[in-house]
Amino acid sequence: MSGTESEEKVASDRVSAAALEVIDRAVQKSRLLETARRLIDVPSPTRSAGGVADVLEEILTEDGFEVERAACGWSEAPAVIVRWNVPTPGRILQFDGHLDTVHLPFSPSAVQGDRLTGSGASDMKAGIAAAVEALRVLRDTQLLTAGGILLTAHDLHEAPWGDASQLNEMIRSGYCGDGVLIPEYTCDVLPVVGRGNATLRVSISRPGQPIHEVFRPRDEPDVMLAGAKLVQRFAEWEAELSRQSAPLAGSESVFLGQFHCGEMYNQFASRCCIEGTRRWLPGHSVAEVEAEFHRVVSEVSRETGAAMQSEFGLIRDAFELDLESPLVTAFQGVYRSLTGTELPTAAKPFVDDGSCFWQLRRIPAITHGPRGGGAHTENEWVSISDLTRVAKVYAATAIAFCNESASPPRMSAS
Repeated sequence: MSGTESEEKVASDRVSAAALEVIDRAVQKSRLLETARRLIDVPSPTRSAGGVADVLEEILTEDGFEVERAACGWSEAPAVIVRWNVPTPGRILQFDGHLDTVHLPFSPSAVQGDRLTGSGASDMKAGIAAAVEALRVLRDTQLLTAGGILLTAHDLHEAPWGDASQLNEMIRSGYCGDGVLIPEYTCDVLPVVGRGNATLRVSISRPGQPIHEVFRPRDEPDVMLAGAKLVQRFAEWEAELSRQSAPLAGSESVFLGQFHCGEMYNQFASRCCIEGTRRWLPGHSVAEVEAEFHRVVSEVSRETGAAMQSEFGLIRDAFELDLESPLVTAFQGVYRSLTGTELPTAAKPFVDDGSCFWQLRRIPAITHGPRGGGAHTENEWVSISDLTRVAKVYAATAIAFCNESASPPRMSAS
C-alpha cells in the first residue's frame, strides 16, 4: 500500500461505521429543508444580501450558536460567522458559502417531489443550509473530539456586481480555517484545478463627435477599423495562448463576445467598445496576466492612432488542489466509506471562492455540494435527498479531518 493510500485508509478509519450511522440518524431532513426555504425566501441579489444574512443569523442563534457579524469592507451585509470548537486543539474545518444571487426576477421557494426550487436554490442557499445542518449534527452527536468548525457566509460573490472583496478581506482578517468545504452545485467530480478568469473591456475613441460619413475628418483615426485591428490581434493572441495547456484544465484563452460601434449605417463613429474574457492556468500571477493584456492593447493603439482605454476585471485567480493534503485525504476517505468509491478528479468548470483561499493563503478548498441545476437562470433547483447526503459528508469529513489532527504521532518501525 502506498503512503497516500495508507493515509486515506487512516482518515476513513477515523469515521467508523457506527459513527456514520449516528450521523445518518442525526441529520434531520425536515429541519434542513426548513432552513433552506427560509434562506431562499429572502431576495438577496449581489450587493443586497443583508436581509438574508440577518435571517441566517436568526436561524443560528435559535439553534444556540454564538454568531459574529463582521463587515469586512461591506457594511451593507456584514458576514455571518460562527466558531464552534471543542476543548481539544486540532484543525479547523471551514464551511463557507455566499448568500447573494444573480440579478434575475425573484422566485420564492417551492417543493416539487424531491426538488426544492427558488432563487438561489442551487447557487447556493440550499448548500449553505446543508452546511448548517452538518454543524448541528456535529454539536448534537459530540463526535468531533478535536479542533472545530468555522462557518462563514457572505455577499459580493456573483460577477459582475460582486468582486469577492468581502471574502478576500475575511481571509486577510483571519476568518479562515485549515481547510474549506464550499457547497456549490458540483457533486460528481472532485475539482482539483481551475483556470483564472477576468473580464476584459476596451474603449476606443477619437477626438471628434459622431458625424455623417460624407463629412468624416480624414485626419482622425477610424475607431471601427481600430477595433477590427484589435480583434485580429486578439485572434493571434488566442492562437498563442492555446498552446499553453494542462491535462485537466485545458488551455489558456482570450475571448471576445461583444463589439459595439456606431449608431447608424452611415455614421462615422467616435466610440467603439469591445468586451470579452481572459482565462489562465495556475503558475501565472494575476499581475502578469493583466500586464500582458494592457501591453497588447497599447501596441494596437500606437499602430492605429486611436485612443484605447483597457479595463481588466478580476473575477477569480487560477486554482489548484493538492491531492495529498489532509483535507483531500479525509474527504475522499469519507466519500469512499459512504459510496464505495472515490470521486474522480477533474477541472473546476467555473471559478468559485476556492480560488480566493488558495490565492491568498494557499488553504486547500474543496467544492462539493448537492445535485442541482438552473444556476444563473430563473429555474434553479436542488435535490432534497442529495442535500441530506451533503450534510452527512460535511459532518463526517469534519470528524476525519479535525479528529485526526489531534492524534498522537505514529511510531515508525525500527
